[in-house]
Amino acid sequence: DIDECENDFYNGGCVHECINIPGNYRCTCYDGFMLAHDGHNCLDVDECLDNNGGCQQICVNTMGSYECQCKEGFFLSDNQHTCIHRSIEGMNCMNKDHGCAHICRETPKGGVACECRPGFELAKNQKDCKLTCNYGNGGCQHTCDDTDTGPVCGCHQKYALHSDGRTCIEKDEAAIESSEYNATSVADVDKRVKRRLLMETCAVNNGGCDRTCKDTATGVRCSCPVGFTLQPDGKTCKDIDECLVNNGGCDHFCRNTVGSFECSCQKGYKLLTDERTCQDIDECSFERTCDHTCINYPGSFECLCHKGYTLYGLTHCGDIDECSISNGSCDFGCLNTMGSYECVCPPGKKLHWNKKDCVEMVKCLPNAKPAPKAQLVCSKTGGIESCFLSCPSNTLFVPDSENSYTLSCGVPMQHGKAQPRRNSTLPSCSDSLAPPIKQKARFKIKDAKCHLRPRSKEKAKDSGKQAVSDNCQVTFVNLKCDSSKKKRRGRKSPSKEVSHITAEFEVEMKSEEVSDTCNIDCVRKRMEQKLQTAIKTLRKSINKQQFYIQFSGTEYEVAQKPAKATEGHEACSTGQVLQDGKCVTCSTGTFYSGEHNQCVPCSPGTYQDTEGQLTCEPCPSNDGQGVTGARNVSECGGKLNLIIKALGQCSPGHYSSDGFKPCTVCPLGTYQPEPGRTLCFPCGGGLVTKYEGAVSFQDCETKVHCSPGHYYNSTTHRCIRCPVGTYQPEFGQNYCITCPGNTSTDFDGSTNVTHCKNQHCGGELGDYTGYIESPNYPGDYPANVECIWNINPPPKRRILIVVPEIFLPIEDECGDVLVMRKSASPTSITTYETCQTYERPIAFTSRSRKLWIQFKSNEGNSGKGFQVPYVTYDEDYQQLIEDIVRDGRLYASENHQEILKDKKLIKALFDVLAHPQNYFKYTAQESKEMFPRSFIKLLRSKVSRFLRPYK
Repeated sequence: DIDECENDFYNGGCVHECINIPGNYRCTCYDGFMLAHDGHNCLDVDECLDNNGGCQQICVNTMGSYECQCKEGFFLSDNQHTCIHRSIEGMNCMNKDHGCAHICRETPKGGVACECRPGFELAKNQKDCKLTCNYGNGGCQHTCDDTDTGPVCGCHQKYALHSDGRTCIEKDEAAIESSEYNATSVADVDKRVKRRLLMETCAVNNGGCDRTCKDTATGVRCSCPVGFTLQPDGKTCKDIDECLVNNGGCDHFCRNTVGSFECSCQKGYKLLTDERTCQDIDECSFERTCDHTCINYPGSFECLCHKGYTLYGLTHCGDIDECSISNGSCDFGCLNTMGSYECVCPPGKKLHWNKKDCVEMVKCLPNAKPAPKAQLVCSKTGGIESCFLSCPSNTLFVPDSENSYTLSCGVPMQHGKAQPRRNSTLPSCSDSLAPPIKQKARFKIKDAKCHLRPRSKEKAKDSGKQAVSDNCQVTFVNLKCDSSKKKRRGRKSPSKEVSHITAEFEVEMKSEEVSDTCNIDCVRKRMEQKLQTAIKTLRKSINKQQFYIQFSGTEYEVAQKPAKATEGHEACSTGQVLQDGKCVTCSTGTFYSGEHNQCVPCSPGTYQDTEGQLTCEPCPSNDGQGVTGARNVSECGGKLNLIIKALGQCSPGHYSSDGFKPCTVCPLGTYQPEPGRTLCFPCGGGLVTKYEGAVSFQDCETKVHCSPGHYYNSTTHRCIRCPVGTYQPEFGQNYCITCPGNTSTDFDGSTNVTHCKNQHCGGELGDYTGYIESPNYPGDYPANVECIWNINPPPKRRILIVVPEIFLPIEDECGDVLVMRKSASPTSITTYETCQTYERPIAFTSRSRKLWIQFKSNEGNSGKGFQVPYVTYDEDYQQLIEDIVRDGRLYASENHQEILKDKKLIKALFDVLAHPQNYFKYTAQESKEMFPRSFIKLLRSKVSRFLRPYK
C-alpha cells in the first residue's frame, strides 16, 4: 500500500486532513467545513442555515464557525446561544456596561471579571477576546498558525491566498487574478496541446489527472480517492452517490455528501454508533413515561390506564368521575370512588342485583321457601346457663375496629338508616300480622375483649350433654360488641377490660298463633314475656361467658378473656386469612371458616356478595343447585341459569320489575340506555321522545340541539356551556363530564378530555440529579399558571442544565416565560431565559451557585412545555464542563443533538458527572456503543487538555 498522506507538504492533495486506507486514501475536513466536489478542498459550512444555528435571536456565519448575537436590550448568555434582558441598574454582569467581549463573571468583592469562549484567549486589557486556531480553524480556509498578533492563514501548495487573507483559490485562477490576461495566439495553444499529448507524464500538469497520477509503461494512469469514481475520459473524478446503491446501507434515510454520505433515522428511532443502523427507542424503559401501563411500538409508544381511569396529558391517568356521567346511571344516589363508583339507595330501599336500581327493602318471592330464621337456644346444666344464637341466613359481620364489631341476623321489618348497604336474600311471602315485637338490651362482660373467635372443640363436646330449656325464633337480631379500657380510682390499680354488648331483637307475630282463646294482644304479651325470659337467661350466660354464635356449623365466642385470646392467638382478625405475610379479607363468593381458618367457596345453592363474612346466604330457590362460589343472587341459578338470565335481561329501551323478561317498552318521554333495568329515565321538562323504547337522552325531542362543550338544561330548555373543570365531546347531551383526577380546564365550554390539565408543577429536586417539568407535561400546560423551583446544591458543587427541547408558543408575544436566575429579584444574575420554542438542545452551567427558576403562562396560547434535567458536579471540574458545553461543536451535528435528547445517554452522562467513580461501571465497549466516535473524540481532546495542560 502506498501511503498517499505520507508527504506532509502535499498531504495527498487534502487541504485539511488526509486518511490513508489500503490501496487508497480519503480527505476529511475540520468541524465547520465540508468537502468540496473535488474531494480535496474544504469549504465553509453556513451553520446559520440549519435552525438559525441554534441561536435564539441573530446568527452570523463566519469562516469555519458561526456566532450568535442579540438584539438591542439583550446580551448573550454564557451558553453563547440564548439571550438575556439587560438590566439598567448596577455595575454587574447584568448591566450592559460591564465591557466583557464574551463572558462576564461577578467577583466575590462585587466587581466583574471577563472570560472567553473556548478557542479564544483573554486580551491584555482583560476584556477583549483574541481568536486562536482552536476556534473555527482561526477563520482560515486551509492552514492556520497562531502568532503573537493572532492567527495567520496559509494555503495548500496547489492554492494561493486570496487578498482577504483567509480564503484560498486555485493557482490557475490566482495567476489570472494577479496578472492581466496574456494574449497568446490560438496557434501557440494548439502547438502546446499537441506537445503535451506526445509526451504525457505525471510531472507535467499531474498527467491531466483530476486526482492521483501514476506513470506506467503505457502512459499515465489516473485514480480517485474513496467516495469518487473515474469517469470514461480516464482523467476526471466524480463523486459517487452512495445512496443510490442499497440506500448506502442506511436503515432509514441516506443523504449524499461530497466523497461520502450520512445516515439518519425516522422520529422515534436512534442511530447506533455504526452510523448505519436505526434502533427503536423503547420509551417504556424510561422512568415516568406513563402513569399506569406503557406499550412500546416501533417508532412510538402508547399509554393505557387501569379500569376506571382515563388518559389525559398524553401519558397521565386520572380517576373517571362516573357520577358526572348521567349520575352513573344510578336510580338514586351516586358515590364516586378511586377507579370505580357505587350507587346508593334511600332508607327503606336496597340496591337491586344490577347494582344501579333501588328496590323496596321488604319484598318477597312468592315461590321461595321461607328463609331459615335465626334461633336463640338457651339451656342449663349444673346451674350454669349457656345460650346459642344460630344464624342460618341474612347475616352480616362488620369489624368496626380491632376491639369492636357489629353482627346482624335476619331482615328487620322496618329498615333503619343505620343498616349497612348490601344485598340480602329476598324472603318468602308470609302473612305478617302486626308490627314486630322489639326489645333492646345492654350487657357487660368484665375482663374480656370483643374478639369473635371459634370455640375450642373440647368445650363444644361437653355442651352436647346440656338439656334444652328454651327456644326462641328471632326475625332479626343486631349485636354490637365494643371493648374499652376503664381506669379504677386509686393508686397502682390496673386498668380493667370491659366489653359492652348492645343487642336489638325483633320477633314476628304469625297469624296461625291467634286462636279463640288467645287474640292478637294475648299473643303479643306471650311473645314479649318469652323474649324477656330469653334475654334474662342470655344475660346470665353472658356473665358466665357461655354465649356462643353459630355460623356454618362453627360456634364462635362473642368475647374472650385476654389470657384466652393469647392462647389461641391468630395473626389476622376474623374474616381474614394470612397470605404472603399479609392479612387478606375473604372475597365475595367465599366465607371465612373459623374451624379451618381459611376462606371456603360458597357451596351450590348459596351465595355471598360481601367480603369477610362468616357464612354464605341460601339462594331464593333453595334447591341446592347452582355454581360453587356464587357472588350474588343472580349467580344462584347455576351457569345455565345465568346465561338464560343474561339472555333474558330486558334490553336497552325496556324495563321490568326485576330487570328480566317479560319486559315493557319505555313509554314516550323516557329512555333507558342499559340492559337489565327496572325503570326508565324521564327526559324532564315535559319533553317527549321521538318514539317508544328510546335508548338515550339524544332521543328526547329537545327545543334546541346542543353542540359539544354544552349540555341541555331541561328546565330552561337552553344549551349551557360546560363549566370550568368539565367537558362534553358529544352533540345533544344533558350532562358534562367532570375532568379526571385533579385536573381542570382553562376555560368553560371544553369539548375534549385533552382540555383537562393538571395544574401541578412537576419535577424532582435532588442534591445530585433532578429535573423540572411544566405542569401536565407532555400534554399542553394550563393557562395562568406560575411555578417556582429552587435548586440548592450541596457545598462545593455547581449546576449543569440540559434543555433537550422547549415548546413555548412564539406567537404569544412572550406571554409564557421560563427564567433561571440567582434569586427572585429581577436584577439578580440570570443564567437562562426564554419565551419561545427551541427544538435544538442546549447545555449550560449555572452562573450562580443556587438557582431560582420560574415558569409563568398567560391566558393565551399553550404548548407542550418542557422537561429539563440537571446535575450538580464537583466545582473542581468547572473549567472542563464549561469548555465542553460552550463549544459549538457539541451541537453542530444532528448526531450530537440527538445525544442531548436521549434520556438514557443523558442519565449515563449525569451519573458520571455527579459521581465520577461511576465511570468505571461502564466498560470501554459500552461507551463505544453508547456515543458516536465524533462525540468521544470531542470529549477526549478536552479532557486530555484539562488533565495535562502543559503536555
